[in-house]
Parts: sequence; C-alpha cells; structure tokens
Amino acid sequence: MPTALGLAREAGAESVVCSIDYDPATLARQRELQSALEEAGLRATLVHDAPAVAPEETAATRREGGGRGYRSLAPYLAAWGSQPRAPREARVRYAATSLSSDALPQPSDFGHSVRSSDAASEEAARALVDAYLAGPVLAYPAARLSPGGEPTARLSAALSFGTIAARTVLERVDGRLRDPFLLAEERFALRAFAQALARRDFFLQLAWFFEGDSDAPLQDRMRRFPFAPSHPLLEAWSEGRTGFPLVDAGMRQLRATGWMHPRVRLISASFLCFDLGVDWRVGRALWERELEEDDDALATGNWQWAAGVGADLAQFPRIYNPTKQARALDPAATYMRRWIAELASAPASYFFPARSRASAQLALPLYTACNYPAPVLRHDVAARAFLRRYAEFVSA
Repeated sequence: MPTALGLAREAGAESVVCSIDYDPATLARQRELQSALEEAGLRATLVHDAPAVAPEETAATRREGGGRGYRSLAPYLAAWGSQPRAPREARVRYAATSLSSDALPQPSDFGHSVRSSDAASEEAARALVDAYLAGPVLAYPAARLSPGGEPTARLSAALSFGTIAARTVLERVDGRLRDPFLLAEERFALRAFAQALARRDFFLQLAWFFEGDSDAPLQDRMRRFPFAPSHPLLEAWSEGRTGFPLVDAGMRQLRATGWMHPRVRLISASFLCFDLGVDWRVGRALWERELEEDDDALATGNWQWAAGVGADLAQFPRIYNPTKQARALDPAATYMRRWIAELASAPASYFFPARSRASAQLALPLYTACNYPAPVLRHDVAARAFLRRYAEFVSA
C-alpha cells in the first residue's frame, strides 16, 4: 500500500490536510507524518475536525492557565456555550484523479459479522440527525436517563467514523433553536442535546491539552492506586451474569448490538471498578472490542471519569448502587426485561424486592427454578470495602 507521501505525489497534491486523532499514540504518528510531508516540500495541516468546538477556542476564554485546557467540566461547559456559533459555509472542489488502491477491508477481515445497522454513509448519518431533531429529540432529557424509554440519537458511531461532523450536528440543533415558535420545553431539550456534544468535546480537549500515556490516570495521585488486574467475577460481569439486572441488561445489550445506553454504561463501569475493584483499563479494553464506535480518547476520558481517576475527581468516587439505579431509571423494568431473556416475564417484585432477592424468589414458586443468577455479591459490603481502601490510600 502506498505511503501518505507516495499518495500525495501520485495525486500531484501541494497540500495535505489531516483530521486530528486525539489518541496520544496516533497523534504522535500524525505529527511525524506532518514533519515528513513538510520536509518533502508539501504543506501539511492538522485540523480539529472531530469536536464541535476546537480545544483552542474554549481555552482562549481562560484568564489563567496560559491557554491550557479545562480539567473540570462545569467551567468548560460555560466556556463552550459562550463560543459564537454562526453557520459556517465552505465549498470544496476535488480534482478528478485516479489513484491505485487496495480494496477496502471488510468486517469479516477482523472477525466480525455484519449487523443490519452497519450500513454507514454521510447521507444515512444526516438523515438520522434530521429525523431525530424533527421530533424524538424533545424526549432527550428523559431518554438520556431512561434506558427503557424513548431512544437517544445513537450518533456515537457516526461521529466516531466521521460520516457526520459534530459541527454539522450542532448547526442543525442551532437551526432548530432559531425557530421563534418553539415551546420552552422544546428549547430545553435541544439545549440538553447540545450539551451532550459539549461533554464529548470536553474529553477531546482533555486529550489534546493533557497529552500523555493513555494508560496513565489524569490524576497523578491515582496512578499508584491498586486496582486489581482481574477478578473471579470478571467473566460474569462481561457476560451479563452478575445477578444485578440493570448491569447485566447493559452488558447483554452491548454484546448484542455493539452499543449500550449512556447512563447504563456509567453504572456498569462503576460496578466493575468499585464493586469488583477491577482496573478501569480492563473494562476499556473489553468495550473496545464490543462497541460499534472507535475513539480511544473518548473511551479513556469516560472510563477515567467513571473510575474516579480522571477529570473532576470528587473527594470520594461516585459509586452507583445498581439496584437503586434500576428502580430510578427503569421502574417498569422494560429495559431489563428486554435484554435478559430469563426475566422477560418476571414481575416487578423480582427486580425491586422489598427483602433480599433470595427471600423474594422463595415467595414466588414460578421463579425458584429460574436460571438467572442471584446477586454475585452484596453491593453495600463491596462498596464500603472499596471506600475503606480508597480512604487509606489517599491518607497515606
């Protein structure tokens, strides 16, 4: 396969423009490529194409920090929201040329099967965004917290692979917001959806300004915290057999579709890192194999956030009780029944027992032989044990 320099020469190009990848290893290779192209006499430019707002634009609003990025989400969101967002127009004309190329790889080359949702194109991504903004987005504030309710936009893969740009999505949102006849709840929903793009940009600017080893926690003090490299229950977690239905439903949705509801991702990651005490990098590696999107910087930022080793480190880690979260996020058990076949007909009392799961099962003869497992651990005991270890670590 020809090199980038060889391709540029074959095409007779004078300039090469490359979209920045925020993964440190890939970014280092891109900078090496930029130097090689410039040494060969070509103009080479790296551009911030992935975020809706470039990292330098938000950093420029800081009065202190020397133009560095934000490590806390709240001030970043304020800076992001203050940026002017006038529609941008650009016309690009491509030269007609024919270049030699190998055939594009197929999913089967990587050991993957093709799902019905795998068809990807710019037209499909734009149609998805327009359809979502035309109506379903109005339920977004609830949908982001309710895995069993209305759908979220499901744009992560399209944004990851560039079939649509985050700027394009934001411009579509702003276009809807300019409608003078929008109701207050419609404006609220659209702004909440725009903030999801801002949170995505937050992790990209973290990777840009605090570049380093993607395996090293952003928080210096947490680089020595003794997370476990494995656990006897790791396989149960990865296969959705922990006995905590919300966690298991999320992991089964991931394996079946390559996607998991955003809020359930946070709860599932919390279970791995705090209930099992397993290193966040183990979870990141497993999800990298299963998720349909592919963005190392976002994966690292989100996993470090969930594990309490990255940005916005609170005094104590945010440990989510999976049973309480299930009651709050999926009170009708719609999502849990959908992804756990063994519980498709289980009554609500099974998911939210007044007493322990075991006593609830004994009171329901229909489910005494159910092959869905009992909880593999006691969350309260595991959470307290982790917090003790954490307190001892930070006070040492």
